[in-house]
Amino acid sequence: MRSATREALASTRAVLTDLGDAVQLDTGVEILAAGRAIAGAPQLLGLLADPTADVVGKKSVIDRVFGGQSDATRAVLTAVAGSRWSSQQDLLAGIEDAGIRAVARTASAETSIEAELFSFETAVRSDAALELALGTKLGSPSEKGALVQRLVGAKVSPQTTAILEHLVQQPRGRRIGEIVRDASRIVADQAGKVVATVITASPLSDGQAARVARGIAERYGKDVSVNQVVDPAVVGGVRVQVGGDVIDGTVSTRLSELRLQLAG
Repeated sequence: MRSATREALASTRAVLTDLGDAVQLDTGVEILAAGRAIAGAPQLLGLLADPTADVVGKKSVIDRVFGGQSDATRAVLTAVAGSRWSSQQDLLAGIEDAGIRAVARTASAETSIEAELFSFETAVRSDAALELALGTKLGSPSEKGALVQRLVGAKVSPQTTAILEHLVQQPRGRRIGEIVRDASRIVADQAGKVVATVITASPLSDGQAARVARGIAERYGKDVSVNQVVDPAVVGGVRVQVGGDVIDGTVSTRLSELRLQLAG
């Protein structure tokens, strides 16, 4: 991540934090919708991402275009517009980051948005037709949003539904699995956690899962949300992925390494 975008993200997140209880679920939904609207208006996107454009003028445009939205939503969008982003795509990613964080903040302590997102990703990954329907560039955004509504119904929290509806409508060139994992990472970070995907040949017992979670938490210094994946192909052992970090202690990997050594 380039330094300009890193600073812009920090500034936008600070404004979101300062808004406190003014941020409601509708605020997050509005921010995400605004991001889609800006993405669909090249001139507006160009203006807001232009580091040489007058900040006061940008605020005036935000107030004029999004005057019907809440004060909190406009405050976040103004913070985005007033920051220096490395690219237009980074600005859109910044709006998405703010919207997802705003939505996640409104969930109850009993709600695990990360787990619900993972369940959705797993279901989509196991159904090629569904993955195609959600990932195709031919379908309209509104149709994809409606498809998400039909798929999840009342089975997940309103927060997860809001996030998924946005993601399928504005993938920004990413595959469905990637966008869901990105959202899960943002949700976890908002709660001061990391998301770990743990892959084993057979399901972990509660005790094993707890030990793995403790080990990951100690390594990263944060609470951890664990997504378990069962893949018989790993034969034995465990593979843990946290963001771009992979800790691979699986038998299949050790066998592959041995074969490479023998071949050499």
